Amino acid sequence: MDALAGLLEGPRARGALMIRACFDPPWSVRVEDRAPLTVMLMVRGEGWVVPDDGERIRLTAGDLAIARGPAPYTCADDPATPPQALILPGGECAYPDGRLLNGSMDLGVRAWGDRLDGSTVLLIGTYLMRGEISARLLDALPPLLSLTSREWPCPLTPLLMDEIARDEPGQEVVLDRMLDLLVIAALRAWFARPEAAAPAWYRAQADPVVGRVLRLVQDDPAHPWTVASLAAKAGVSRAALARRFTALVGEPPMTHLTGWRLALAADRLHATEETIGAIARQVGYGSAFALSTAFKRMYGVSPQEYRAREARPGAA
Repeated sequence: MDALAGLLEGPRARGALMIRACFDPPWSVRVEDRAPLTVMLMVRGEGWVVPDDGERIRLTAGDLAIARGPAPYTCADDPATPPQALILPGGECAYPDGRLLNGSMDLGVRAWGDRLDGSTVLLIGTYLMRGEISARLLDALPPLLSLTSREWPCPLTPLLMDEIARDEPGQEVVLDRMLDLLVIAALRAWFARPEAAAPAWYRAQADPVVGRVLRLVQDDPAHPWTVASLAAKAGVSRAALARRFTALVGEPPMTHLTGWRLALAADRLHATEETIGAIARQVGYGSAFALSTAFKRMYGVSPQEYRAREARPGAA
């Protein structure tokens, strides 16, 4: 398993918000939902994604943008168009003055906006809960990224447009899996761009030594790895591995392994009801106490406190 696959193998979309937004200019929507990750795919027309901080992005037909929360942003036909609606946590919609829209912009099955045949159609997929996307992956992404149709012609657009209009059993599960596939494919294309400033762990997987070590710890985090055992698997000395790994990844091998184990534990605390002891064994700790000590050092709270916090409504 490579580094990106490992991060995307954890918790996945479960009941993600997936809609067609259909507008005629002028239109503008302020997004304050604090969602961890939102994918926007422009199917027809054009528009802008304008973060409160950072550079705005123009989208034309076929372009895709990914916004990493919780920072708010605005989607509009023009950056100067004032917001006409607010998207709040949990997918609630309101007027700019705070009054709830109460379905006044609903257009049928997973459609929202002015009219179904509007001049602008934007597919939007939102992961509503933080545990559905690995925290280490989110930390590796900029607040806003984009791919043009020239850089990556999305092959999933026709399938998404067909499925999102269906009112049939199982639609939610199909759309969840399609959203996961869309994110994986888009991030793979984005990370592969030289100008994307991909994280060090992603670039390092191409190295014949460090890439092998990364795959070893991704595949079997519960193994009692040491620098010596990893070096032996990679066919180099301990000192050579330590130098090369730190230079390429930006942290020593065991520091990286600890971060990966704790990220896996955090995902499982959110996604499962397994005991702390069971999770500890799965990620390479000998006891619940050992995991709790390392987890609190990394996240500032105990595993029990983290699980309780993530379970609260609006925790994302």
